[in-house]
Amino acid sequence: MNNLISIIIPVYNHAQELRGCLESLKHQTIQNFELIIIDDGSADGVAAVAEDAKHTFTQCVFMQQQNRGAPAARNRGADMARGGYFLFLDADITLKPRALEHFLQALEDNPHAAFSYSAFYFGFKLMRGVAFDPERLKQFNYIHTSSLLRANYFSGFDESLKRFQDWDLWLTVVKNGGVGVLINEPLFKIKPRATGMSTWLPSLMYRLPWHLIGWMPAPVRTYIEAQKIIRAKHEL
Repeated sequence: MNNLISIIIPVYNHAQELRGCLESLKHQTIQNFELIIIDDGSADGVAAVAEDAKHTFTQCVFMQQQNRGAPAARNRGADMARGGYFLFLDADITLKPRALEHFLQALEDNPHAAFSYSAFYFGFKLMRGVAFDPERLKQFNYIHTSSLLRANYFSGFDESLKRFQDWDLWLTVVKNGGVGVLINEPLFKIKPRATGMSTWLPSLMYRLPWHLIGWMPAPVRTYIEAQKIIRAKHEL
């Protein structure tokens, strides 16, 4: 069996965060991985950081493309991947030293599982793991994009989606017969951003009865609209 892990990192204008992500990969307890960095049209020195990585990691590929968004960058990286496992990382993620080891061990211990996923930190907030339940997954997404997926279950990210590409991916994997296994400990940390995808609002914000006051914050409106698209696509 191909035990090589293909680590795919799409990055757009986060050179400094990418340095931290790559530093965490240097300290992984297992090093049987290839690194694929896709620069999605950056203008802040990402290329220099990626070129340095080619001298640090024995298996490292760096590609540049015009800005097309993270799903397209991830798909391009997956097309180039040679591993039996895929792990999609964003540049603002740092892994604990035994993260790859734990992800892989979980799949080896559960050969029926298509992917392993974990709890994680978003800044200082612990995002606790939720035990795998396909019916619960239909209600909301509790699986982060950065989970270890058997390559044969990957069908691609929907590049037409603006949000919830990860939820769409896991619903598709489950629809194709895949199940997940939870590692109930945090294996990585995400650096929050003021803007972009790595932002967070308290869950209460999405449960308030905004319709009663005739106004809704833009992030909440965007969230609800994107949620409706996923539910329609998967007939939930």
